[in-house]
Amino acid sequence: MDLINRALEVIEIIDMDPIDLLRAFFLLAAATTFSVSIPSALRARFLVYGPRATPTATSATESRDANSNPPSAPLLDYLATWQVPHSYFTQFYVASVLSSVFWAIQLVFRGNVFQFIATRLSKEHTEQSMTLTQVLICWILLAIQGSRRLWESYKFAKPSTSQMWVIHWILGLAFYLGAGVAIWIEGSATVLTRSLTLNDVSMSNAPTVRTFFCVPLFMIASGLQHDCHHFLFSLKKYTLPDHPLFRSVVCPHYGAECVIYLSLAILAAPPGQIVNKSMLACMGFVVVNLGITAHNTKDWYMKKFGKETVQDRWLMIPRIY
Repeated sequence: MDLINRALEVIEIIDMDPIDLLRAFFLLAAATTFSVSIPSALRARFLVYGPRATPTATSATESRDANSNPPSAPLLDYLATWQVPHSYFTQFYVASVLSSVFWAIQLVFRGNVFQFIATRLSKEHTEQSMTLTQVLICWILLAIQGSRRLWESYKFAKPSTSQMWVIHWILGLAFYLGAGVAIWIEGSATVLTRSLTLNDVSMSNAPTVRTFFCVPLFMIASGLQHDCHHFLFSLKKYTLPDHPLFRSVVCPHYGAECVIYLSLAILAAPPGQIVNKSMLACMGFVVVNLGITAHNTKDWYMKKFGKETVQDRWLMIPRIY
């Protein structure tokens, strides 16, 4: 709770609408990640991880002539040594599940943390609010996503010495905690003024067009992503995937992740809006982060298995990217 109190103090000091602050975080994180991916000196040190990573933190500079290195190379090499085990990815999904449980309690009982955030929203963000049914369905779907990924991270785990940059780990934790807020924050006004009733969860309620379209889309994308993860787990180490989903796409599981967040962004849209802008900003970070990782993966495949093996494959979604 002390960590939560500190976070609330920061929000109060910044004196910014929580929705605007949340969107700004996702967009700034996406922009920063994209900016770091452009210079090869930064990309090789900070964004390449797992089997795609070079053997040592400094190998990116060792492969070039010393005279071609920028003056900042020693500092960059030092910063690149700040690493944590790649297995810490599991903590992202632990954070996601715990966040879902925490916010469920806060929303149902209108807890102090929820009220602190909800009462600081501007009128602009409370005039159009998600329905309670929307909040409930979207919370359930995000909780399912986090729980599935947590289960997969344990079920499909393999012994590994891979590392990732500590900032990547911190940013990942912040993202999943932020997503846990983004999924309901644009329904704050409704949660403040209405209590959840059996009618809100009644199966006799006719599904909206959004629900009819987005829930199956979420489920299909989740199923495809699970199949991809299961197949990758079954492969021998550093083998080129030959599953049908991988034959035209380098990272179909990344594309599925983007579709999952897109379905949530559409499903969580307040009345009169096409998408939930907070979840859209959240999805923006997912697209940028996974897009860069998919690009690095394709480069790694080309170097290890030959350019001709993957050069004609899309990165994440066929005929789109």
